[in-house]
Parts: sequence; structure tokens; C-alpha cells
Amino acid sequence: MKYLRIFSLPCMVLMGLCVLQSGARAQNNDDQPATTVSAVVNVDWRHPSQPFEGWGTALAWFAHVTGRFAEPHRSQLADLLYGRDGLALNIARYNIGGGNAPETASYLRPGGDVPGFWRKPGGRDGTDGWNPDADDAWDWSADAGQRWWLDAIKARVASQDLILEAFSNSPPYFMTRSGLVSGHADALEDNLKPGFETQFSRYLARVTAELERRHGIRFRTLSPINEPNTPYWFSKNTQEGAHWSPEAQSRMYIALAQVLRADGMRTEISGPDETNPQTFFVDWAGMSADAKAAIQQINVHSYEWIGKSGVRDIARTSGKRLWMSETDLSPANVREDINDMRPAIALAQQIIADINGMSPRAWVLWQAIENRSSSDPKNSSNWGLIKADFAHPERPDYQLTKKFWAFANFTKFIKPGYRFLKSDNPDTLVAENPQTKEVAIVVVNPGIVSRRLDIRLPDAQRGKLTCKTFITQAEDKLATLKPTSCAARLSIHSRPMSVITVVANIQRGNK
Repeated sequence: MKYLRIFSLPCMVLMGLCVLQSGARAQNNDDQPATTVSAVVNVDWRHPSQPFEGWGTALAWFAHVTGRFAEPHRSQLADLLYGRDGLALNIARYNIGGGNAPETASYLRPGGDVPGFWRKPGGRDGTDGWNPDADDAWDWSADAGQRWWLDAIKARVASQDLILEAFSNSPPYFMTRSGLVSGHADALEDNLKPGFETQFSRYLARVTAELERRHGIRFRTLSPINEPNTPYWFSKNTQEGAHWSPEAQSRMYIALAQVLRADGMRTEISGPDETNPQTFFVDWAGMSADAKAAIQQINVHSYEWIGKSGVRDIARTSGKRLWMSETDLSPANVREDINDMRPAIALAQQIIADINGMSPRAWVLWQAIENRSSSDPKNSSNWGLIKADFAHPERPDYQLTKKFWAFANFTKFIKPGYRFLKSDNPDTLVAENPQTKEVAIVVVNPGIVSRRLDIRLPDAQRGKLTCKTFITQAEDKLATLKPTSCAARLSIHSRPMSVITVVANIQRGNK
């Protein structure tokens, strides 16, 4: 595969960004193949969801690497993800690193070696001598790459839209039973030392407060654990992680709530950031009542399709805000290829299923920028929206994938404050601006048969209706289709292997 070398001329540097700005047009050949299916899509316009808070990405682990890229490359990447003319994301999850001992040989994956903010006590082994009240116990110069991204995002997102969350994958090495941030030797054993819940809470709270002070930001939420009740995290793994039983989770949430309250912090607690709904059910059922009360925002990952509506039910009955706080995917047996539509289709279907099934207030991708993967099919991956060469920070190559453009079909048109509407079509997402009544409809066609979908728009007869259509398919990247017929019964030609967004606006005349 040939990779694009990045130059300094604006439209050569940001080929993708320039396309977003210019609105390239796709041919609107409406001649349908003989194999076309038609369906009426019924939308419940009477019961909109709660206001959507937005789209985002975790900064782990790409920010640790790309935040140290040479200029202008890192700023170009920030423009692509958070700039108004890029994806216009407004949410970021900052990873508070645990950090291994300085003498531990490097074994974590590129970007996954996020440094901690502690400083090893002089003349001690570091396992029990760290004092969070001592000024020399902290190193605030750590994690410069990810902290650069905090400033870059703050500069690009309007303050009223920006939402930041801090999260942890592992305690620092000297608070763990294994002495490593990758987990216990036994993947089903908790790795935090017994009785260290308060010490770990003080670490997280202090880092959160200090980052807020130094960068002029606010973390609305803090999630102390990640995918806790899984067999993923073991000492020989290549990324940070820790197992937490439901009982251990309860102790941690209660301790963190007490520390935040004692420090006078407004930061809310989120969690448990479990890997899928089914495992989340086990966590939630096993937590104490006090731990559940301490959690103000339920975070769930959607790495499985089963049980999403059950997560929605728990959030509603408990009266808590719900986020789909992490997911990504790479279709099986599809080697890395930035131009392959199959990963883009999979991402679009994942988003639609998550929002229609879970009704989350936000949808957050795992890391938006991934290291280029091997050409070996067994190790190849289509994770991430942008593929970059992490090994050459001075002149990094990076490329936008089809997943980037498919994600843009959602993020560019469904904005914070919009409300989702239920439809009876599993491949359709409908959102409405409650102030302007503008409607954004995203339709994915994952197959090889063309579809004709008819959607009825309410009150369209009362004013002039205008529609704009944008398509991502094999030959197009969020291209603007030529205007089509637009009426109270909106007809959408959903082409094979495509993601289409239609923005309908009712311009009402004077009464």
C-alpha cells in the first residue's frame, strides 16, 4: 500500500479537510438497478430522546504519541478531529496513566505506555513510600503529548459544547499487587493492593484538579476503572489494565466519592466502563447501594450487540445519565485498507444500533488515530479513523480511512442539543434540532441491493422544504449529491454499500 507523504501546503496537507470544506459533488445517477427494494420508514415524531451531548473519542493512546508529532502535523490532526471544518467532535476522554517503575523494561504497546504523574521517592523502592501530600511526589511535566491535545481541543471547541472526562486503566505500579500496570499474574484477580482505595482515589483526584488548574479546563466526570470484570488484564499484557470484582468496584467508588467531597471538587463519578452490556449487568447487580449512589453517569462500552436495551432500562430507572463511552471494530477477515467500505459500513451500523438500542446521551469512539498495522492478515486491523506512522514523529505519514468519512456523516450534521427520534428501520437514524426543526437522517445500506426508503416529515406542508444530501461510498467521501425531489414524503435512494445523510429544513413562511 502506498502512503501519502504530508506536505506543508494547506490543501495538500489536509486533503480530507479540504473535501469537507469544498463539498465535492457525487453524480446523482438515479437509475436504479433491477434489484431494488422499497420500504416506508415510520418515525415517532412525538417522543424525542433527551438532548444529545455529542460525539467524541478517547485520547488513549494516540494522544500520547501524536501530541509529540512535529508541527504542523499534530495541529492538522487536531483540526481533522475537533476543528469546525473537520469532524467537529466535542467530547474527549483523557487517560490518567498509572505508569510502571522507571527500571521496568519497556513492554507496553506504542502509545499505551502513558506515564503517571507521580515521582518515585528518592532513596526508596517506591512501593510504599509515595506521599501524595509531598510536593516532590509529583511530576507535572509528565504526559506532555496528551496534555498538548487538551490545549488543542480547548482551542477548537466552543466552551458551551466542550465535555471532558478523565479515566484510568490502572493504578500506579506501586499500588498494585503485581508491581505492574498491566494487571495481576492471574487475569481474574484484583490488582489493587488491599486497602489502597483511598490512596488511589487521592492520586486520581489530585491529577484531575491539577490538570484543570494548569490547562484552564474542567473535567465533568472521572471514571476510576475500565472494563473491570473481565479476563483481559494480566501482567504480561501490553497495555494498562486491572481487574476489579463488583465488591472491589464498590469499595473504589465509595472511596473516590469521599475523597472528591473532602477536596471540595465538583467532579462527578462515572463508570464502570464495562466492556459490554451483559458484563455491566453483572457489575451493577453486584455493587452496593452506596456505590451505585456514588456513580452519577453510567458508562458502558458496546463491544457486543446483546443487551443494549437493558442498559437503557437501568439508566432510566436509576435516573442517571448514560454514555456509550467506548467502542470500535474491525470486521473479521478484512485486512487494513483505508479505501475499503466494509469497516465504514460496520462503524455506521454500530452507531445506529447503539443509539437506537441504548439511547445514550453521548457516543464516544475508542482511539480515533491508530498506528499503522501489519500487512499480515492475522495482525491487520481497520480500527481507528486515521492511520498514522507512530514510529516517525518528525515526518509522520497519516491517511484518512473510509471510517473517517462515514463517521463524518453523523458528526457533521447531528450536533449537541439534537434529539433522536425512533424509527422502525434498523439501518436509519433520525435526529431533530428542537429549535429550528431541522431534521438529519442517516441511512446505511450494508448490502448489494439498492433501497428506496420513504420517510414522512411532519408539518412539511406548512412551508418550503429544502433538502441536502451527502454520501460516503466506494468512490465518494462525504460528497454532496445533486438536489433531489424533497417533499412531505421524503424519498431516499440508499445505494449499496453506502452511508447517506439527508438534512431537511422546513422554511416556514409568514402566517
